[in-house]
This record gives sequence, C-alpha cells and structure tokens, in this order.
Amino acid sequence: MRDGHRLGRRFGWLWAAYGTSALGTWLAFGAFPLIAVQVLHAGPAEVAALSSVGAAVGAAVAVPLGPWVEFRRKRPVLIGTDLVRCAALLTIPAAFALGVLSFVQLLLVSVVVAAADITFRAASGAYLKTLVPAEHLLVANARFESTSWTTTIIGPPLGGAAIGLLGPVATVVADAVSYLLSALGIRATGGGEPRPERREAARMRAGDLLDGWRYILADATLRPLFFNTAVFNGLVMAADALLAVLMLGRLGFEPWQYGLAFAAPSVGGLLGSRLARPLVTRFGQHRVLVVSGALRALWLVGLAFVGPGTGGLLLVMGVELGLIFCCGVFNPVCATYRLDRTATGRIARTLSAWTVTTKASTALLTAVWGVLGGLLGPRTAIGLAGVLLLATPLLLPRRAAAPLAEPEPAPSRA
Repeated sequence: MRDGHRLGRRFGWLWAAYGTSALGTWLAFGAFPLIAVQVLHAGPAEVAALSSVGAAVGAAVAVPLGPWVEFRRKRPVLIGTDLVRCAALLTIPAAFALGVLSFVQLLLVSVVVAAADITFRAASGAYLKTLVPAEHLLVANARFESTSWTTTIIGPPLGGAAIGLLGPVATVVADAVSYLLSALGIRATGGGEPRPERREAARMRAGDLLDGWRYILADATLRPLFFNTAVFNGLVMAADALLAVLMLGRLGFEPWQYGLAFAAPSVGGLLGSRLARPLVTRFGQHRVLVVSGALRALWLVGLAFVGPGTGGLLLVMGVELGLIFCCGVFNPVCATYRLDRTATGRIARTLSAWTVTTKASTALLTAVWGVLGGLLGPRTAIGLAGVLLLATPLLLPRRAAAPLAEPEPAPSRA
C-alpha cells in the first residue's frame, strides 16, 4: 500500500471506484447471453448479435462523445456515465420482474453500456493524468491492471454461484449497484478541476469527430501501437469465441472446466502487472513494451492443438497463463506510454478514438472468424488466428519516442 499512499487520497478513491465497478462487471460476466438463452430462448445468431452488434453500434454512438468529453470537466463525466450504466442495467431486472423483458431491450442496453464504457475510458485517462504526477503514472496503471485481473479471478465464480441461488438477473443487479458505488467513489475524490478551454468556437465542429484518429496517425510511435492493439485484441477475442465452441461442444468439457481454464490463469495477469514497474525501472519503458508485446503474440497458436480430457484442459490453462502474464506486463506499460505520448488537451479524443477502433475491430474479427469457423472448423480457424498473431510484433514501435513537447502540436500536422 506504500505506492497507493504516495499517490494520494484522491487516487485512492478513484482506485476504489475502479475496483468496485470491475468486480461488478466480472460478476455479471456472460449474463446477457445467459439471459438471452435461458429466459428469452434466443438462438446462436441472436446471442452473437449481443456481443458483436451491440459493441459495434455502441462504438459508433460513442464517436461524437470523444470531442464532447475533451472540453468538459472529467469528474462529472465519469459520474454521469456510471449513473447511465447503472440506470440502463436496472431496466433489465425491472422488465424481468414485470414479465416484459425482450431481446430488443437487451440489445439496446448493450449499446448504451458499450457507448458509456468508451466515454468513461476516455474521460478516466484524462482525469488520471490530472491526479497523478507523470513519474507515477506507471504505478497507477499497474494498480488498475492488477485490480482488473484480481476481479477476473474471483468475479465469474461468485457470479455463477449468485445466478444459481438468486436467478439469471441477479448479477445484472450487482453490476448496476457497482456502477452506483463507483459514481459515489469518484464523487468522493473531490478537489477542483478547471474547465478545459476550446481553441476556437464553442460549437462542436465536424473535424473534431476525427481529431483523435488524426492525432494518433500523425504520431510515429502511437500509430504502430494503435494498429498493434486493435489487431491483437480482435484476433484474441475472435479465437476465444471459437475456443468456447470447441471446448464445450466437440471436446465435451463441462462449463465449470471451461470457466476454470480462464479464471485460474488470470493469476498470471496479477503477477505480470506487479512486475511491470520493476521491469521498466531496470530495462526501460520502450524495451519492456516491445519485448512483452512480442511475447504475448506467441501463445495463441497453441490453442489449435487442444484435445479432450485433463491433458487438453492443462494445455489451455498453460497457454492462457503465458498469454495473460505477458498481457499483464504489457497493458500498464502501454497505457502509460500512450498517456505520455498524448498532449493533455487531446487525451479524451485520443482515448475515445483508440477504444472505438479496438471495439469495432474486435466485433468485425469476431464475426469474420465465426464464418471461418463454420467453413474450416473451429480448430483450424483458431490456428489461423494464432499464425496471424505472430506477425503483430512488426507493428510495435521500433524506436523509443522522444519526450513529448508541450504545448500540443498544431492540428495541421495531421
């Protein structure tokens, strides 16, 4: 807790709010597909739409919110998006209790939550940079990362038990309450926050919508990292969807074995996030970013060789452990590197563009690999994703970036 004390009381409240909402998210992991199947008797196409269409439309809705957030105080935006997510999620148990829950409502709620998630991430990065000195950003991001993996370990098993005892919408209620508690935690951070000033007119211009992408593509170090994370995340999530089909279908694993195969290796993410700062201190930020980014690309292809029984389960757990450990190191270093390379007046737009692209690419690649899985079989499609992933280290920044000069570069650079 020594680092948490050094980062101050305000960061402590923000960290507590993050941990609370992260736990709620993982308690409700898989809740929407479960409700769709068990309550609404939805088919595979409808279940796939919840994860792909909902995320894609939510990302599109969030596009104009990036520049809007940039010129607003960030703390009220964070509180507002938490309350929006809480209210949207509470409509599901309310409709379930009244017997009027529909698939369309699930889809609409998934869109609202996805858009609010993107907006929250954009505002939180900018807010974090005002709370924490630049030299402590890696400590802060590592703590967020370790909290994320901790809730990944404990959330799904607790959520599964809650569903078994209290019914299919119990974890949705818990998730909604977690956002309410997060909003209260962020409000408790207190402190003044100056209103950002617009460069020109107070009215939003059409060019503002694309300004985050222009800023990323104009930076020689952010640009390759941007493409690397979009392709990497998309391929990993696409392969994970097919792995569920392979393990729970053809290989005959039980649901608890499938959950164990992903929950237990999350310990690697917790360990990796704790090692991120010592590794950067010893080897430097750029070297750790490139090496951990390259190592995380080596594991996925191993999932193409999973077989039935204990041996297959251990193979999945071993591959996931290596992959998650490397991600645990890479993610906080990447988040810090991205904040360091982004001018203060561009953070919300840049993070919004980054998250929108990542979610959209994940939805697209998941849909494409779903088709490939039907044509080639899930095992072959997983292997293809793993082979393509081996090329992603070529998109990592090859040289350490020069210190970012403030004030920010003029828009004409793009």
